Amino acid sequence: MSGLKNSPFGKRLRGSAHDTDNDDDAPVRNRPRVNPIFGVANLSTPSLDSRSTDESAGPSSPELRPKDYNDRFVPSRDGGDIRTSYNLMDEGGPQTPSKANRLIPSESDALREQANSLFTSILHTEVTPPDVRPSSPERRNNNDASTSALPSTPSRKRLFNFNSPGNSNPATPTRRLDTPADEVYSLSPVRAESRRLLESPRRQLRSVCKTPYRVLDAPDLADDFYLNLVDWSSTNVLGVGLGSCVYLWTAHTAAVSKLCDLQNQQDTVSSLSWVQKGTTLAIGTLSGRLHIYDAHTLQVLRTYPQAHAQRIGALAWNAHILSSGSRDRMVHHRDVRESGTRPFRRCSGHRQEVCGLKWSGDGGPQNAMLASGGNDNKVCIWDLRGSRRAAGMGMGSGSAGGSGGGVGSVSVSSGASGSGSSLSGGRASIASVTGASVAGPSMSTGASASVVATANGSTNAMDDVPGDQPLWKFHEHTAAVKALAWDPHMSGILATGGGTQDKTIRFWNVFNGTMLNDLDTGSQVCNLTWSLTSHELVSTHGFSSTTAQNQICIWKYPSLDMVASLTGHTHRVLYLAMSPDGETIVTGAGDETLRFWNAFPKKESRESKKESKLDFGRQIR
Repeated sequence: MSGLKNSPFGKRLRGSAHDTDNDDDAPVRNRPRVNPIFGVANLSTPSLDSRSTDESAGPSSPELRPKDYNDRFVPSRDGGDIRTSYNLMDEGGPQTPSKANRLIPSESDALREQANSLFTSILHTEVTPPDVRPSSPERRNNNDASTSALPSTPSRKRLFNFNSPGNSNPATPTRRLDTPADEVYSLSPVRAESRRLLESPRRQLRSVCKTPYRVLDAPDLADDFYLNLVDWSSTNVLGVGLGSCVYLWTAHTAAVSKLCDLQNQQDTVSSLSWVQKGTTLAIGTLSGRLHIYDAHTLQVLRTYPQAHAQRIGALAWNAHILSSGSRDRMVHHRDVRESGTRPFRRCSGHRQEVCGLKWSGDGGPQNAMLASGGNDNKVCIWDLRGSRRAAGMGMGSGSAGGSGGGVGSVSVSSGASGSGSSLSGGRASIASVTGASVAGPSMSTGASASVVATANGSTNAMDDVPGDQPLWKFHEHTAAVKALAWDPHMSGILATGGGTQDKTIRFWNVFNGTMLNDLDTGSQVCNLTWSLTSHELVSTHGFSSTTAQNQICIWKYPSLDMVASLTGHTHRVLYLAMSPDGETIVTGAGDETLRFWNAFPKKESRESKKESKLDFGRQIR
């Protein structure tokens, strides 16, 4: 050992120990704490002045110290940004969302929502399990305590009383361990309640394909919000207006045929609409002409040269009644079976162009109501059975038929014979017939005028009568209303969509004239249609104040949750039609393309299943 002290290594070791003793003479409080890994830590508060406080001190070289290596790494967070490290949000109180910063509702991922709901239930079960705490012991008063302390004669009760495990208290931990199904023996990291939630069957969710299964070129498809150039017939034929031509695309064979060309008339197609059942197609033009074609024979049936004074932007069928809306602010109703060219009813309820028309499909042709939307931001509901109101009746209230001489009513017979309905109470009734004869309205006592109609239609009952007033008129929209859709699953429910300045879908009850709900979509609503197989609504959009635009959205009603958002068009999605089976929708846009989407599931077949011959139970008598 003495040899080690006198060796050169021992001398260097004693010299280093002497230097360390000199450093230990300093006060403990003034010594800086040293991190053996990161060197000397400067605990003094840095000065705002970057210059050195000791001008006489020159540049000093860093002191080399031996590093101590360890198996644990302790990071230093002095130079890090705590806000970035912990993803802290900027401070600021709640802000009122402005109209300019509205966001379109995000697509609700059904799988994610289901998983989040399940996770929330399991978390609640694990964090707050059922309360199975044993009852707290009863408190004894001081008298009982003093009594128990006194010596007493032991009773004859047995000191050791053996009971069966079934009669013991299950809350006792020792007895709980006797149960093989107790949770303490479970290998699962969660409780039994959570395992039941995880193992329970869940509802199968519907997935919507986000890409179109077919894309067709549509050259010269107008990029005009006020036109309606795409419609799908009940015979599975798609009609498209391209410039001055109308083309037919058969879905079964994918064959394309040209129906008409208005180039020789120097006219352009502005709207088209198929009859509910059949191959009859109505075409409206920019000059105000109205053509009726038979798509099966590709022949024109009849033409109304002066149907409107300006372009016809909207058409709607109700059996044999064809309604047309124009820029001249009028809605005309014609019976295509009559030989006359003038309408049997004129409706004036808008102050600007009529750009949307839809007949309700419930109740049959006799009980259907018509919805019209205009560029004046108004929605009108018409009932041709008795839509004219008395002079003193407000727009917000009223019934389908008024009383008094100032109330008119129209009744259109659906049969081919021309038998009119009875008249009473000062109401007029118009019965339309086939062929050249037109039955004029017969007036009862108290009627204000007499009408005489001739077979050629030169004298019309509506020429001298002012236009009807709507049954209801809704003023809540703040932009043009083109999108209209009647709910096929619930009677009397109408959905309407506003333009760029409105961006809202509103739902109405036309029976009492009230608004049921509204949905702010954040973008221009161009079209609406209801699904035939599920209670869902499709909307197409255009201009938007957000990054999401030109999308097709599917909404669940009445929760108004977004089921899916389909994108692909590069321009406003101005046209929308649905296949007769209700599974496919086609959209058209200013990018001159037609895209076909599988949006809805197949309709459940209600046909009774055939009995199997192998089912011997049914053969027992």
